[in-house]
Amino acid sequence: MLKNDPTAKLPNGQYFEFWEKPQVYDREIHVDNKNPIASDSNDGSEKYPLKTINAAAQIATPGTRVLIHGGVYRETVHPARGGESPERMISYEAYNGEEVIIKASVEVKDFKPSVGWRISRGWGPFAAKDENIKVWEIELNPEDFKGYNPFCAVNILHDRLYIEYDKTDMTTYLNRRGMVFVDGKPMKQVQVPYQLALNDNTYWVEANGQKVHIRLPGDDDPRNHVIELTNREQCFAPKVPFLGYIKVKGLTLAHAATGAPVPQRGSLSCYRGHHWIIEDCIIDWSNATGIDVGNECWHHSFEEGHIPGHTVVRRNIIKDAGVCGLAGMFVENMLIEDNLIVGTGWQRMELSWEAGGIKVHNSRNSLYRRNVIKDCYGCDALWMDVGNMNNRVTSNLFLNGWNSREHIFIECSRDAENLIDNNIIWNVEGRYNKDELKREPGSSGWYKTMELPTKNGYGIYLEGTDRLRIVNNLIGKCHKSGFYAKVVAFRIDRRRGGTSRENKFFNNLFYDCGEAAIILPNEHNKAEGNAYGKMPGGYLRVMYPEPEMCLDLDTWQEFCGFDLTGCNCDVDIDINSDDLTMEVTLKKEMPLVDADEKVDTDYFGNVVEGRRIAGPITGLKTEKIVINIDPRKKAE
Repeated sequence: MLKNDPTAKLPNGQYFEFWEKPQVYDREIHVDNKNPIASDSNDGSEKYPLKTINAAAQIATPGTRVLIHGGVYRETVHPARGGESPERMISYEAYNGEEVIIKASVEVKDFKPSVGWRISRGWGPFAAKDENIKVWEIELNPEDFKGYNPFCAVNILHDRLYIEYDKTDMTTYLNRRGMVFVDGKPMKQVQVPYQLALNDNTYWVEANGQKVHIRLPGDDDPRNHVIELTNREQCFAPKVPFLGYIKVKGLTLAHAATGAPVPQRGSLSCYRGHHWIIEDCIIDWSNATGIDVGNECWHHSFEEGHIPGHTVVRRNIIKDAGVCGLAGMFVENMLIEDNLIVGTGWQRMELSWEAGGIKVHNSRNSLYRRNVIKDCYGCDALWMDVGNMNNRVTSNLFLNGWNSREHIFIECSRDAENLIDNNIIWNVEGRYNKDELKREPGSSGWYKTMELPTKNGYGIYLEGTDRLRIVNNLIGKCHKSGFYAKVVAFRIDRRRGGTSRENKFFNNLFYDCGEAAIILPNEHNKAEGNAYGKMPGGYLRVMYPEPEMCLDLDTWQEFCGFDLTGCNCDVDIDINSDDLTMEVTLKKEMPLVDADEKVDTDYFGNVVEGRRIAGPITGLKTEKIVINIDPRKKAE
């Protein structure tokens, strides 16, 4: 770790506080559930291993490394204590890189044909039946569901008052938390039994949550497949809050039946802890949240002198989280780097206000770098909600927001500068097309204030935020605009809002944005050195004072004094989101611009001295080139 890594310099000019040190372990505990003599009464040596990880978690003390041998462990790990310092942590690791899978599910093998329910295409005595439809019943084993039955609980139980019921389809919010998997792939939940007839690969839960009815793909027999039902809320989570100095490395955690936040309870939970390292893990198919690293709720108390955070989340893969990939509330000094977060938001519960690839509140002095966040459904890739100060978001790849309003949402932050630099922000589709929906989903209050009635889709969306610094980014293929900001006047109360002033746009490359590159609420901002390619007319806008000004570069320069060194550029850009490559054809050289005083690196972390072209990629020539744009750093 470089002491003065230029990619780790925060907006205030100070470097991120790296706290990691070489760890010293004086004890090893082996867990191996495949070993025929494994037992939780053993001594935990390699010769006499424990059978469950949780047994090791109850006896591990500072300076203990828990080595977990390959296998599937169907349990929840509850660490009893944390370490005592960066050198004396407690580590939970995959032994010799073996595949360790912790599943919050149980495999079921007892099935019988479903009877007593109307499962047909239609109603009444003349309903048309399809004799080929095969529905099977699973009666839950009480021994597998002691203490927690997700098939008895709906997705959202807490903080329901924030949802405006008349503005959204509540179906997914009221679905049961329990999931069903066939050969590792999820089935779709339906609300009433006759809907099983409409599509295969579906399941229905009886009202009491004790029986589940399934219809397999192709109406196959479940005895030909591996059928798993989720039966635990989390995979790895302390029961005691505030634990620190815990490492989780190289584990796969799957099938957690978490509920919709808030509270933020992840498949892997730090439970308000501090100084955790979570690295090289896979978080797969969490019903709601993948990882939580901060406070769970607004109303939780704090231990005196304790602030959640100081946690490292590195080189993980977070796949198919239903609502939120990584959640953190009241977090400080976070290092989120080199992760892949993909497929977030399939539950379509964005109006619970906690959906996103990464969703943080009150993030301070934190570094988000070299992450790939792609294929978010109906939610943001990164949402920084309320009171964010001195954070840097650098060298990340944001790809494909499907039915998403924006890729990056910075909300209600005014007390200190935040920096977004050298990112690639690409292809955000937008949602809420007024022409396609009877009513516009979203809030009837502040959420719609100055929201344009067309289908949106923004690269960066700013709401009531001041002093945001946006430098050397590539922002392209946004359905509405590369950047959009609005003011929500009444939210300035209790320091929960700003004026959308003193934001700075320096040396960014905006490309092929549907209606505009930049939409500002007022002229009290700064823009310099930006480049604009393949833009429509009136692509630079200032909304107030009315009437709204729709400008080109010349009038932007003349009447606003913006982008005096900016340019229009002739360039073609295309990104392959599968192999993470970018094809660039620069038809005419771009002029050099003065480098921003706070950013001296490019997308790949290389130091750039002197003047440079706009955008995150330096050294582009007037020829077609293909660039690998995966920013993740290989494991050291």
